[in-house]
Amino acid sequence: MRQLFVSLTLLFSLISFSQGTQLLRQPTLHGDDVVFVYANDLWKASVNGGTAIRLTSDEGYESNPHFSNDGKQIAFTAQYDGNTDVYIIPSEGGEPKRLTYHPSADIVQGWTPDGKVLFRSGRESQPTMTNKFFSVSAKGGLPVPLEIPRAAYGEISKNGKYIAYTPITSWDAEWRNYRGGQAMPIWVVNLKTKDLIRTSQPTKERHLDPVWLDGIVYFMSERDYTMNIWSFNPNTKEEKQITFHKKFDVKSLDASNDRLVYEQGGYLHVYDPNSGSTSQLNIDVKADLNFYRTKWDDVKANNLSNPNVSPKGKRAIFEYRGEIFTIPKKNGTWMNLTNSPGAADRHPIWSPKGDKVAWFSDQGGEYQLVLAKQDGSGKETITIPNPTFYFRPDWSPDGKYIAYTDTHYNIWILNLETKKTTKVATDRYAHPNRTMNPVWSPDSKWIAFSKQQESHFKAIFVYNVDSGKTIQITDSIADTITPVWDASGKYIYTLASTNYGLQSGWLDMSNYDPSASLTRSLYAVVLSSKDKAPNLPKNDMEETAKDDGDKDKSDDKKEDKKSSDAVSVTIDENGIFDRAVALKLPSRNYV
Repeated sequence: MRQLFVSLTLLFSLISFSQGTQLLRQPTLHGDDVVFVYANDLWKASVNGGTAIRLTSDEGYESNPHFSNDGKQIAFTAQYDGNTDVYIIPSEGGEPKRLTYHPSADIVQGWTPDGKVLFRSGRESQPTMTNKFFSVSAKGGLPVPLEIPRAAYGEISKNGKYIAYTPITSWDAEWRNYRGGQAMPIWVVNLKTKDLIRTSQPTKERHLDPVWLDGIVYFMSERDYTMNIWSFNPNTKEEKQITFHKKFDVKSLDASNDRLVYEQGGYLHVYDPNSGSTSQLNIDVKADLNFYRTKWDDVKANNLSNPNVSPKGKRAIFEYRGEIFTIPKKNGTWMNLTNSPGAADRHPIWSPKGDKVAWFSDQGGEYQLVLAKQDGSGKETITIPNPTFYFRPDWSPDGKYIAYTDTHYNIWILNLETKKTTKVATDRYAHPNRTMNPVWSPDSKWIAFSKQQESHFKAIFVYNVDSGKTIQITDSIADTITPVWDASGKYIYTLASTNYGLQSGWLDMSNYDPSASLTRSLYAVVLSSKDKAPNLPKNDMEETAKDDGDKDKSDDKKEDKKSSDAVSVTIDENGIFDRAVALKLPSRNYV
């Protein structure tokens, strides 16, 4: 019994760790042969698994392979000769043959029933009709347009009577669960009568990559909020869900004479409509991947991101290609603190004392906060709840907290002693320019940040760590960003715009022209009603001599000041909108 248990465990382990190479893309199927894209080259393997053989090796990208009807040739799109055109090669391998020569990109869709290559091109584009289908003979010659005015993804039925297609491309193919105007159904057109029928869109979802098999149209749909395969019968109008993947979307789809092949979760899968069964292919790709080899790179300054300077300015810390580096100002050399090529390390920051650094890392599968000594040793990982993407950490001056934002436009404060997080604020609207970045006050009791209002104008807010109270310190008639604390804790400096109006609708065309004339000015917000503006006029007076008694009193006051506590920020909420003072700086489009 024990031997059986050990054998079953070993078998399970072999199955778990022998699923083959991932990131196999855009498969096409004929018989038991499958051709796919891996590392921008074409590869061929058996549906029974095993090691793939390489079909192409050019530096240009190869994509969209499709077997010919008889399986003897493969049509594909390639970036050879400085352009993106249609090529064919023998299915056993050989020299690619170029079929198209137009400067516009030609994207292979498949083959026509009479053995021509079907492709999409913008060579005859005009407003509202940017792409259409063409066919070209495998022997060469001029492409011939189909009598369909606009088409993006599709295929002609085996009997040549119908075409199933999606009319338009989308500007963001990876916009998951998109429900806007570019989400189109499948159009099925009778090529003789031009009669049109469409698939239904009960949730206004996208339908993509239609293919024909036994008179049925199979396509990809996000109807259940994960991209799966559905079928459509043009005769009965019946629609049926074929696959039920939940975690990863189906990415591409093709059909042979009797089966479907598709990409999902990085692997290739084959679906048999006769049995209703799906099998994942176990294919190994033994690629040289020369670009993966360890090499030295000359890194330019504009390639470094998310800089941060050590407290005394002796070193600077940067992010580069998912690694964290520090660079000295004068003596020494650069240091790679992470050395984790399999992980993305982001947004480094220095501690107030300079003895530690922190950054976000997904080395454990989800992004977490990593603390380490300044040389990268002694790493400590802090798990953050609700894992997602994180941005712009800021370390409190007393070293007790780190504030940061996430991809959902939330601000969080992490207590480094208890490891507990507190959600401080959430922005009202999504915006491509993330301006909701927290900054700490000199006494570590407050954070300041910019947040959108109902009008889409942004105002500056402050949040108190002890009381949990949030105060708006700038009014809503100007768009204010980038708060900066004065070292004394008496002021917050900010940039504000009073002509931002049309910019608030960033997705609207009305904001394009005004962006050139957008200006911001520098302001100081006086936080306490007892303090004066930093730019009040000065009035020089001659100093008068002080007697010894006055001198002793003055010295006593200086000693009392030295012995007093550090900066303490006081914010008087009443009348604070009226304590925003314009400073002398020319109006420009500052960022």
